[in-house]
Amino acid sequence: MSGSPQTRLVVLDRDGVINRDSDAYIKSPDEWQPLPGALDAVARLTAAGFDVVVASNQSGVGRGLFGEAELDAITAKMRAAIEAAGGRLAAVHYCPHHPDAGCDCRKPKAGLLERIARDFGVSLAGVPVVGDSLRDLDAARAVGARPILVLTGNGERTRAALGTSPGVEIYPDLAAVAERLLEEAAR
Repeated sequence: MSGSPQTRLVVLDRDGVINRDSDAYIKSPDEWQPLPGALDAVARLTAAGFDVVVASNQSGVGRGLFGEAELDAITAKMRAAIEAAGGRLAAVHYCPHHPDAGCDCRKPKAGLLERIARDFGVSLAGVPVVGDSLRDLDAARAVGARPILVLTGNGERTRAALGTSPGVEIYPDLAAVAERLLEEAAR
């Protein structure tokens, strides 16, 4: 997947954007439940030629709440659900580290997004980065991407904390984001 002018990326956070979030963490495939309309949104973006990539903090691994094997099983369930809906994930990137680890990949730091840019050979300038938390939006800003807030997951709390932050687009859910991106692509 080399970067070219035709490469169209969309970067999604996982918990609270694609699937239901939990303050107790999503620790097993049984706990992973897609949000209404999210799987179809990814399918629609895929069908329109977008490379959909997940970039997600998963500190439950670093906290010892679940292991890499459980994270891989959750990812497999997510990929299978998206594929069953007709979509595809071009890549999945996680930060498994504890918040105190000092890594550069835990959002709001830009390491995960920088890795995506390297993998795809593109700049993330203007690339939609969809999240439900300030850390997602801050990571997007750090690489010059297009920060998009969804009101699912922690989105309502994040909107309240944002106030009238310029440059952040706000949508009710991933389906509404997909609709907007598809309208833009059709122009």
